[in-house]
Amino acid sequence: MRAEPIVNGLEEEWRGAVQVIQVNIRDRDGRALIDRVGAQFTPTFVLFDAGGEEVWRSVGALDAEAVKRQVAELEES
Repeated sequence: MRAEPIVNGLEEEWRGAVQVIQVNIRDRDGRALIDRVGAQFTPTFVLFDAGGEEVWRSVGALDAEAVKRQVAELEES
C-alpha cells in the first residue's frame, strides 16, 4: 500500500510509453500471475522488456529513481 502512490505516479508519468500492471494477490488471477513470475514476497516489482523478458526486480520498498534508471537503460538499448 505504501508503494501505491509511487506506482501511480510512474504510471501517469509514462502513460502510453510503459505499461504498468498492478496485481491483487488476493484474487485467483493475481495469485496465478505471481506464481508465474516467481514472486514470493509482497510487494514485488518486476520490470519486463518489450519481449517479455524480466530485466529488473525489487522486493520491498520501491525506489522510483531506481525504476526510472532501469527504464532509461531499456530505452537506450
